Amino acid sequence: MAGQAQVLNEAVRKATTTRHVFVAPAALAKLPDAVRAAGDRPPLIVADPNTMEAAGRDALALLSQAGLSPSVPVVLEVAPRVKPHASIARDIAGVIRERGALPVAVGSGVINDLTKYAAELAGTPYMCVATAASMDGYAASGAALLDDGFKRTLGCAPPVSIVADLNVIARAPSRMAGWGYGDLAGKIVAGADWKLADFLGEEPINPEPFVLVQDNVRGWLSRPGEVGRGDPAALGDLVNGLLVSGFAMQAHGNSRPASGAEHLISHVWEMERLTHEGEPAAHGACVGIGTVAILALYEWFLSQDIDEVVIAQAESAASSPDQVEAEIRAAFQDSHIADSARTEMRAKLEQAARRGERLATLAANWPAFRDELRRSCVPPDQMESWLRQAGAPAHPADLGVPLAKLAAEYRRARLIRRRFTILDLLDDLGWLDRGVAALMADDGFWGERSKGQGRRVATA
Repeated sequence: MAGQAQVLNEAVRKATTTRHVFVAPAALAKLPDAVRAAGDRPPLIVADPNTMEAAGRDALALLSQAGLSPSVPVVLEVAPRVKPHASIARDIAGVIRERGALPVAVGSGVINDLTKYAAELAGTPYMCVATAASMDGYAASGAALLDDGFKRTLGCAPPVSIVADLNVIARAPSRMAGWGYGDLAGKIVAGADWKLADFLGEEPINPEPFVLVQDNVRGWLSRPGEVGRGDPAALGDLVNGLLVSGFAMQAHGNSRPASGAEHLISHVWEMERLTHEGEPAAHGACVGIGTVAILALYEWFLSQDIDEVVIAQAESAASSPDQVEAEIRAAFQDSHIADSARTEMRAKLEQAARRGERLATLAANWPAFRDELRRSCVPPDQMESWLRQAGAPAHPADLGVPLAKLAAEYRRARLIRRRFTILDLLDDLGWLDRGVAALMADDGFWGERSKGQGRRVATA
């Protein structure tokens, strides 16, 4: 744990906004110090009933005892869970302005994003008290919120201070740590995709944020069984990994260090409001499944041979603007999602002239680059096992998603962001549909998992 703390301290030093981070048992006691360091505004706790019970009441008591005159908390009482609506953040911003307060998010993903955006609108810094090891957004800039019916990442600053009390986090529902583990697992794909984009001249690697995540991610993922059992030390490492990932995003200026094609699958499901057993599917659950899905695609891709003959055969494989438009119309019924996809794909099509150069570079360097990518990836069956041990969803059926739907998501996911990933390279080669079909075949990765394993699998 000492080594992980050192990595976290180094990440904080590289962060653009966050100055104080406390990760330890009983770390909540540090909240008054963090509030004093942020200025003389009265602290305003933003929570929901569950997080108010988990840490909000204790935080309020600590602030009162310290003579910091906390404002009356904003408790968002929406069942079964608070929704990530930008309109709620705007209402919170009004309260912050009216009271001249310093907002303190007490909660995890949605509470943190709502407070983060509200603080941005109100023109004030904010801080957060983490209540679960469920996602990497605590330390990241931007807030993923539903605005005008569409999930967008809205620009806003990260917190100036983060308090993560491991006693509080250990009391959170165990599935939430599974979600965090799934979000962290996605960093494996993020690293491989960034290497791919860098090698093919699409987006250069920023060395410090890249190394911060990729040199440590396997260590963060190395104790899945202990995460699943709620071991405090393992949860501490998980929290550190999630925070460091957020700081890497701060340092780079966007989510590239922590997000690749696995997040694109997750974003499609979240934008279309996938639910499971009556609740919105959790971000980390979607990312974990997306991670297995993309690692399976990488495994297939890395088993192929690529030479000049393959490149010549791929010359006519590129999608034309008309084909992309037809694909978008068929893929998305929601006009907001479709319009956003058009904007993103226009940016990708501007790079179409470089397609030949990308493929020539790939063919000329394939054996060595294939070995490099293999070192970056984790076999998908290994990742599936780790997720299971951590108590995280690992198969689309775990969220009620049929395999036929997952097959479509491989192509739809490519359409929603301009970020270059394995999905785009396979489209360059004309191999995307071929690769997905191989995974879904009876002897393919997903086909094998749909039979004879006693798993509840949706197949149609």
